[in-house]
Amino acid sequence: MTPRYAADDGSESTPRGSRWSDLDRPPLNVRALRRGLIRPGGLWSELDLVQRTGSTNSDLVARAAAGKAAEGAVLVAEEQTSGRGRLNRPWTAPPRSGLFFSVLLRPHEVPVARWGWLPLLTGVAVATSLSRTAGVDTALKWPNDLLVTVGGEERKAGGILAERAGDDAMVVGVGVNVSLRQDELPVPQAGSLALAGAVGTDRDPLLRAMLRSLEDWYVRWRAAGGDPAASGLQETYAAGCATLGRQVRAELPGDRSVVGEAVAVDGDGRLVIATREGVREPVGAGDIVHVRPA
Repeated sequence: MTPRYAADDGSESTPRGSRWSDLDRPPLNVRALRRGLIRPGGLWSELDLVQRTGSTNSDLVARAAAGKAAEGAVLVAEEQTSGRGRLNRPWTAPPRSGLFFSVLLRPHEVPVARWGWLPLLTGVAVATSLSRTAGVDTALKWPNDLLVTVGGEERKAGGILAERAGDDAMVVGVGVNVSLRQDELPVPQAGSLALAGAVGTDRDPLLRAMLRSLEDWYVRWRAAGGDPAASGLQETYAAGCATLGRQVRAELPGDRSVVGEAVAVDGDGRLVIATREGVREPVGAGDIVHVRPA
């Protein structure tokens, strides 16, 4: 059985039958979001909402480079026209149909060698919070695609992209399809929370839950000096990673590929693949394909 972050009944949720559960797309309430997320001593220092932009990641990286963004800055867009996934793949969706945001992090207490865990940490935070708040079981495809089940089929409903912002910061971007309908999907393999049976598509509680979960995991990881084992991050990521235990093909730089079973995520956040030749090869970058059983 694919490991998943299962929803639990004791969490904040959007009840079925709310006035937005019919897939209407109201704007985000930026004032309410600020009241709910920005507090003295908390991680989130500012939250800005723009109606339309090319990429929240690019915008926040530029702000950081100009010295106009502190740690904990959050930039949210109602629509992205040039959003990017991994390997510079385009990520677009209709206005207000999803959640598209970036955050600026400066984990000075953590060795730079461990910063590679930040996108995986974000994946854990997003997946667990959406399972609780939207009532949709989710899983992570390494390194950080968010998977949901639509009609018995595993589909990608979200993704994460991390970029360095100078020598001392990282910008992490998140994109989640919330209310996309079948005829709006960019590719047949895509999905959305609505298509996966979400109990509601009100984006305000979803965004609050994601950012609160991200803050909790980031604070825990930073307090452990970025140690993925001591912070519980490595174990939690592995528990919700749909890639582990599967036959995969890793498309690597230089037109090289590795085929085998994904058996672990190591201490550096790399996917370990056991090949038929008996080699355990760690993969730190590349495109992972889940191979269907013959």
